[in-house]
Amino acid sequence: MSTQGLPPVAPDVTADIIEALTPRLRKRLDAAIAKLAACPIARDGDTVRITVGEDAELTLSIPTGSVTRVEDLRCSCLLAPACVHRAAAAASAPVADGAPEPAPDTSNAPDTPDTSTETPDPGTTAGQAGATEPTAAERAAADALWTAGAAIVDAGVDTAGAVLQAGLLRAAHTARLAGLHRASAAAVAVATGLRAARSGDPAYRLAELVAALRELLDVAHALRTSTGESAQVLDGLRGTSRRAYAPAGSLRLYGLFTEPVLTARGFAGAVTTTVDPTGTLRTIGDVAPGGADRAVGAATRAIRVGDTSIDPAALTRAGLVVSGATASAGGRLGAGQGVRAARASGAAWTEEPLRALWDVPPATQVDRVVGHRDLPTDDRPAGVDLLFLDVTVLGPTPGARDRVRAVCAGLDVHLLVAHADPAFAYRDNLRLLATCPGLRLRLIGRLEPGADRAIRVLAVGIPPGEGPTLRLAEDRLGRVDLGLDRLHRADLPDAAAIPVATVAAEELPAGPLYLMHRHVERAISGGRPVLALAGSTAADTARLRRVGLATGAGLVERLTHVAAGRERDVFGRLRAGDNDLLSAAWLAAAVYAQTVEGALTRAVWSAE
Repeated sequence: MSTQGLPPVAPDVTADIIEALTPRLRKRLDAAIAKLAACPIARDGDTVRITVGEDAELTLSIPTGSVTRVEDLRCSCLLAPACVHRAAAAASAPVADGAPEPAPDTSNAPDTPDTSTETPDPGTTAGQAGATEPTAAERAAADALWTAGAAIVDAGVDTAGAVLQAGLLRAAHTARLAGLHRASAAAVAVATGLRAARSGDPAYRLAELVAALRELLDVAHALRTSTGESAQVLDGLRGTSRRAYAPAGSLRLYGLFTEPVLTARGFAGAVTTTVDPTGTLRTIGDVAPGGADRAVGAATRAIRVGDTSIDPAALTRAGLVVSGATASAGGRLGAGQGVRAARASGAAWTEEPLRALWDVPPATQVDRVVGHRDLPTDDRPAGVDLLFLDVTVLGPTPGARDRVRAVCAGLDVHLLVAHADPAFAYRDNLRLLATCPGLRLRLIGRLEPGADRAIRVLAVGIPPGEGPTLRLAEDRLGRVDLGLDRLHRADLPDAAAIPVATVAAEELPAGPLYLMHRHVERAISGGRPVLALAGSTAADTARLRRVGLATGAGLVERLTHVAAGRERDVFGRLRAGDNDLLSAAWLAAAVYAQTVEGALTRAVWSAE
């Protein structure tokens, strides 16, 4: 059994079940979760059954697709309902989203279902209209979120087991009820990241967990300390519960590429990005509970766009004419009853209006991406995180695995795998491209912030002009979705036609910023004990000061000092540390590192 085989469970249900355990069973919970992974699972309609022993069977009732009540998760063992089996199942399952239709942000892979349905709800929050301070309920919820997040910083991934995660989910549920949807989503993302880390999920990335925890603590801190912010600022901190759709009139859309989606929270599918004649990007997707098989299959599964059906793989190289269209502020297209659509011809990436996306200088595109990093996921326009670049492949990056060195507008860049799951073709395709130094490509990818100019490549195609490039069949319209389509040796030019690449590797002004990230990430991976035992930071802080990052050096020193600053009782035992002080120190270091990284990313992509 895997997490992907379990239906989503509401966060308050998970918290209720775990909180009902006795202290003895709570100590056994993490071991029970590991044992549950080997148990067989069977699904029959709205019922999921898990055999956990000779005399014990778990039954999950999911008439709505997820477990939304405590009584929907039952066990036949003698200790039920206060048994460890129910708690293990709830703690292993994906976290159900309380919002009916959240936005699919494929930059970090959407963690929520994408039902493509419309709602008249304008996305209002629980706060008082026009209020300049959070309500008492909002402050209380923010305090609970801060406390739960601070406990994670203190414990670290290694000891942040199911019990601490349940506290985080309880705080997320309370925040959602109070209308703090942005912070609630961040808390769920942290809980999901912790599960992925502790289960050995190959798609887990520590940097993503750090980003989610930084968002959680940053928003919670701003809410609990707010003293007279503008209504607009408070609304941004609260976030919205639903995506509001507004009339978009008549649209002529051209398919750009399709991306498979697979999230740690158990959702899968495919999202197609389109562009209209004005250059505005819009997305059409099908994301729902499932695993890698669903993500791959969704590309050829028809989805409804008004009164027309079209599968994402076909839409990639086709177009749509839509009347009565509705769209969210982020560019997600609706599929209401009043929408009418008809299939139309597509366009090559070298033709208008698609070609204009590649006419924007790389530095300008990077500036756009970095400028939107601080926005909540649901507030980011569709495709704002995408880069449209023309590159020449130079070959594998020396000393690095699954990284391809290339040249873009005279700059040395590195092409990375977009998603690590072996069900997708990203890795195989990138390795094949690395065998052709001198190959010219037009690509769509996502920026990997940092000093090494890295791009996670989503799709490649044939660029304009002369020179060795891909040899694709006419029906592929000159492009390939790297996650879904598989390149073959026959798609590459003859070796004799490719000139030998002789571009020397460029020395990038990376600086010691990685030292900041190392201390920030070390805190989350190992918690207070690892920070306290890390030893002297003098060498790291000296290097930071030498390059002008004196503030960063001071933040690193404070973080390690606070982590180690624990008193002992009369018996010589260490007292519990101040989690608030540690989390504040960690948050300051994390925000500083992100800010400097954004400035450095802009600098290395600048033509100057």
